Amino acid sequence: MSISHKTKSHCLPIADENWPAEIADMRAGFAGDLNIYRTMAHHPALLRAWAPLRQHIVKGSALGPVRSELVILRAAHRIGSAYEWAHHVSRARALGISDARICDLRASPVGEDGLIARAVDALFDAGRLTPDIEHEISAALGKQAVFDLMATVGFYSVLGYILMTFNTPIDEFIADEIAKRSV
Repeated sequence: MSISHKTKSHCLPIADENWPAEIADMRAGFAGDLNIYRTMAHHPALLRAWAPLRQHIVKGSALGPVRSELVILRAAHRIGSAYEWAHHVSRARALGISDARICDLRASPVGEDGLIARAVDALFDAGRLTPDIEHEISAALGKQAVFDLMATVGFYSVLGYILMTFNTPIDEFIADEIAKRSV
């Protein structure tokens, strides 16, 4: 995965000394930790509104942490976001997901991973889950997981649009990790 255009962005991640006063309270939390949110800080109202949904998607999803990472990785692959792919390879590894399983998400995984991949693909390809896929996910993971899967794909698609539009650089600590052990 690579960013197709390597032009310098006019919307670089905001440095601490230029952080907007109206979201000063957010700099010490998640928003100050990653380049994506430092880029979103150019729109303080959006970043503030984003925070509660981010909290649910990242911490409270009915998918649970492992399935959420699988959904995010497939979405990152489908949208072509090198930033999200690299960051979520790191997070997936931290959860104990093997590199082989991570790599399978770029192809045609089987079992539950295949169901997740088919669901993400359906959302990208048709803008909806087919009744069969919705039923399978609901039966396997619960009705709330169906909603959280769709919300996760939408959430990370928007992040991908921002990242790729503004050519947001992968955070250095992630770039270093991936350079040492890529998938």
